[in-house]
Amino acid sequence: MILIILFLVSSIGLALSIVIWSIRNGIAPMPTSPKAKRALLTSLPPTISGSVYELGAGWGTLLMPLSHRYPFSDVVGFETSPLPYFVSRCRLSLMGLSHAKVIRSDFYKADLSDAGLIVCYLYPGAMQRLKVKFEKELKTGTWVISNTFAVPGWDPLQVVEVRDLYRNKIYIYQVVLKT
Repeated sequence: MILIILFLVSSIGLALSIVIWSIRNGIAPMPTSPKAKRALLTSLPPTISGSVYELGAGWGTLLMPLSHRYPFSDVVGFETSPLPYFVSRCRLSLMGLSHAKVIRSDFYKADLSDAGLIVCYLYPGAMQRLKVKFEKELKTGTWVISNTFAVPGWDPLQVVEVRDLYRNKIYIYQVVLKT
């Protein structure tokens, strides 16, 4: 009986944690659909110069393949929600990927200037805020790949329509020289 009560209390606590952090972040930790994940991974540049950042790493479903794809780059996932952060961290530990990590930190406050690739699946308000940050910090040649939501005012190099129920789009950008 005590185990059942502990299980129920833990489950309620975990669910509340997800709800509270979803409200705080403005978005729930939503995994990328398998079809969108395939489309995104096939759209990645073959090589990059710099670190790989996943903004809003969630449960780590993209962090692992990004780590395998770019074994010679530091791969960093940002996640503030405690439960998805913990799951991502466990997954990375089990994979033994020494060049990859997930940190529980606000990516808006992070220095992204060494990025070679940024991957995100956020929401329109976040993309608006990131546009300003990207334009200040990113160097020429940095790739930005966004699932579903475009960077406002940027012209993508390519838009890949995902053949899923929602016809999501993958937006592919490369930062050009600022004038």
